[in-house]
Amino acid sequence: MSAFLHFECSVCGEPTTPSGPVGFAHCCGAPLLARYDLERANEALPTRDAAGALGVWRYRAVLPLADRVEIVSLGEGGTPLVSLDRLSAEHGVEILAKDESGNPTGSFKDRGMSVAVTLARAAGVPGLVLPTAGNAGAAAAAYGARAGLPVSIHAPDTTPPEILAEIRLRGARLTLHPGSIADAGRAASAEAAETGYFPVATFREPGRVEGKKTMAYEVFEQLGRVPDAIVYPCGGGTGVVAMARAFDELEAMGRIGPERPAFFAVQASGCAPIVRAFAAGDSTAEPWPDPVTFAAGLRVPVAFADRLILDALRRTGGGAVAVSDSEIADAGRELAGREGLLPCPEGAAAWAGARRLLRQDTWRPGASVVVFQTGSALKYLADWNRLLRT
Repeated sequence: MSAFLHFECSVCGEPTTPSGPVGFAHCCGAPLLARYDLERANEALPTRDAAGALGVWRYRAVLPLADRVEIVSLGEGGTPLVSLDRLSAEHGVEILAKDESGNPTGSFKDRGMSVAVTLARAAGVPGLVLPTAGNAGAAAAAYGARAGLPVSIHAPDTTPPEILAEIRLRGARLTLHPGSIADAGRAASAEAAETGYFPVATFREPGRVEGKKTMAYEVFEQLGRVPDAIVYPCGGGTGVVAMARAFDELEAMGRIGPERPAFFAVQASGCAPIVRAFAAGDSTAEPWPDPVTFAAGLRVPVAFADRLILDALRRTGGGAVAVSDSEIADAGRELAGREGLLPCPEGAAAWAGARRLLRQDTWRPGASVVVFQTGSALKYLADWNRLLRT
């Protein structure tokens, strides 16, 4: 049972209950967010000790669709929260990795895409279009195929070849562009206007942020409490915004008190618009002129939800840190060699940022710190092989 009420503009709060495909709030040119009857949701959501596997659709009561809607799923979510025992002992804090590599296409993007494609198919769209730096395109191709919808993907020509092969294998139309994801985004917008395909780009529709919210619900169930901090690699920033909203919902339902994890966003030093804006005390982020990093998911020069990201970092007492590609590579080696994880570059960046924060004594001894490992290294083997040879 869903407790969904309506969508509303994330800036002015104007509600909307559109009858067709749901995009963004045209009143303020801002993302739409879903609102729920949280008293009803609390009755419908399972408790921590309730039977049943974890996964995105365990939390259907706080996802924005009617009960009669048929979901588009490949079994996403339910990923492990792994205790990093050696690193915890070394640093004197409880370090846990939320390992999203076990999702159907190998990354956290599946959570949001499952919800977004479910909403799009229910609205009767003719097809899907989006720009991608990699993993979102792979997820869109997979869930579009599952839903029986054609998918058109625009990607920078620097996108990892393994991900491009995955997109092609699933039958999506793929167009490569010189430049960054911003250039691919302009092409995707033009195609949407020409063909009527529905854009499922980051924050251009509300399903993806709502689906990624389930990461926080799972962390809370798995840990049994609110962690002291969450360290997250930040490109488009959907995960930060989504999880901050999830803890707000948990409090409104009476499942937690006012305590919150401090959210820390990690970006690459070659593309760090959120870090720069946070340090300057700005409420919005200016576009990064020339994004350069081997972590493809962090090559995002501007985030559509910059206000929401910066607000989430500040109101939870968190922060933002930029790390170099060499730090990312070294962190990836450490996660793999000492704890057995196989991190994507973005997940390695999160650990690189966490290491920096640990060296600055950011957290008290014994604090619980969840570091997000957002995808599998198997999708970046050419990049990792090149780095490890140098």
